Amino acid sequence: MQLYIAEKPSLARALADVLPKPHQKGDGFIRVANGDIVSWCIGHLLEQAPPDAYDEKLKRWQLQDLPIMPEKWLLLPKQSTQKQLQVLTQLIQQAEQIVHVGDPDREGQLLIDEVLNYCQLPADKIKIVKRCLISDLNASAVEKAIAQLRENSDFVPLSTSALARARADWLYGINMSRLYTIKGRQGGYQGVLSVGRVQTPILGLVVRRDLEIEQFKPKPFYEVYAMLATQHQETFKAKWQPSEACAPYQDEEGRVLVKALAENVVNRIKGQPGTVEQVSNKKKELSPPLPYNLSTLQIEMARKANLNAQAVLDTCQALYEKYKLITYPRSDSRYLPQEHLTQIDGVQSAILHNLPDLQPAITQADFKLRSKAWNDKKVDAHHAIIPTLRKANLGSLSADERLVYQAVALQYLAQFYPVYRYAELQIDVDIAGGKFIAKATQMLAEGWKVLFKQKNQDSPDDEDENEPALSSLVKKGEIVQCVDALLLDKETQPPKPFNDATLLSAMTGIARFVKDPEIKKILRETDGLGTEATRAGIIELLFKRQFLERKGKQIRATQTGRQLIANLPDVATTPDMTALWESQLDEISKKSLSYAAFMAQLELFLTQLIAQLRQRSFR
Repeated sequence: MQLYIAEKPSLARALADVLPKPHQKGDGFIRVANGDIVSWCIGHLLEQAPPDAYDEKLKRWQLQDLPIMPEKWLLLPKQSTQKQLQVLTQLIQQAEQIVHVGDPDREGQLLIDEVLNYCQLPADKIKIVKRCLISDLNASAVEKAIAQLRENSDFVPLSTSALARARADWLYGINMSRLYTIKGRQGGYQGVLSVGRVQTPILGLVVRRDLEIEQFKPKPFYEVYAMLATQHQETFKAKWQPSEACAPYQDEEGRVLVKALAENVVNRIKGQPGTVEQVSNKKKELSPPLPYNLSTLQIEMARKANLNAQAVLDTCQALYEKYKLITYPRSDSRYLPQEHLTQIDGVQSAILHNLPDLQPAITQADFKLRSKAWNDKKVDAHHAIIPTLRKANLGSLSADERLVYQAVALQYLAQFYPVYRYAELQIDVDIAGGKFIAKATQMLAEGWKVLFKQKNQDSPDDEDENEPALSSLVKKGEIVQCVDALLLDKETQPPKPFNDATLLSAMTGIARFVKDPEIKKILRETDGLGTEATRAGIIELLFKRQFLERKGKQIRATQTGRQLIANLPDVATTPDMTALWESQLDEISKKSLSYAAFMAQLELFLTQLIAQLRQRSFR
């Protein structure tokens, strides 16, 4: 008997649908006509044992017991799913061959591997376990995945990496949370102060942004513009570029802080001739935006529809599992495999059926075009989120489900539109020894941007455009006249509070908040803070624990959240440590670092950190 173990019941049903019929439904499994069985997990069936499972005295939270470091790790059945674990245990013992059908990611790999290990599957059976990677629940895609089974042993490093992450997070979270909760109680705070490797740096981002806003002191600065007339009485505006001699009167961003200096420039140039020193007209192209991964879709939906990260994830899961309208949603990839090119006709046909309003967009698309999204080298276990071949009645979908499906469909169609072409125009003018620059962007061919205008949407990666025909105004060496000069009084602005879109963007692009060049490099090469599957849950957890709160669309830190960050060391509130961990976990998945070396290093770090922090008092 061959046993297929799916991560969730919905995946198991999709799997069984393509296996021989008739089917016999059992308690926690489906038997197909040839005797094979499909069963499932319900998410994680096992969970890390609590500290008191290792030692009864650890039920009490005491400083002298820290750090807690199990010598032999225990996994315990989750009470809510204990019955399904029993079903699986019996089926695993009976099976001659097992097929691992976890989701195509690190967590999905570990989830079923840990069940096999818990059931003490003999070594000879472990060696022959197969791996089925499914990212589309429609029948043709599932059949194809079953026909392309791989050796589960190929994914051992990925599973080991996930195990290291889970145990490291347990060690760090349990010890730091107990330490700070005890310290907080000593200082009069009666709640639990939860500390986590990812959640706390996210909280730190928000706290620091809030403090930056509150402590911000606006500074006046000044800009000068010359209104210039050509020999044919055409006019354009050019901005003054302060010289090196002005540096003492500027801030670190080059803004002029002394009004008298700007006034002097105004008086000096008004009515004076200027010489055109340079005219440049650079032709540029902008490729279509890549298809979405989960984070970019969450950011876009937060920006356009004010949907929070968890709402977008839940909506995507419904579109994937319930309706089978999109591919695997927890993907971190924005690329597509070459083999998917054979499905283009089917996908466009499904989009047309499901969203008839997009007929003009489909008609104008050139399905022979190939964007940079088609890249096998950048596709591993899963690819970008795209529509499936499924044709459905969208009347049964909620407003949010239709909105998200439409966004995914439009981003897919954009791959079959030409590039956006534009010119970057610049005129450099010398007036009375001062340098002035006029800039403009001029559209040459709308390309893929027309697709988003059809739906009255801002195009992804959109930019402000100013399109005066500067290129035809003047030539190098020509004389122009400064007919007027403008002095603009401005004020520096504080950063804006985080909202759902900008916080997610900060998590995925966390490198820009780091100064250390080595850490910055690591973060650019990883997925940022958290993973596609966990970011929404981590943000919601911070709200649940009352470390964050919403004020309209803004996300702000609560007083408790601020106090926690103020009492933690920088290593716990910045993304640097997480960056190093992610880099090492990636090395484990590539077999260039051992699990034992990673854990030994972590335990030493944690022991030293706890020793330092136990001496501090909570403020």
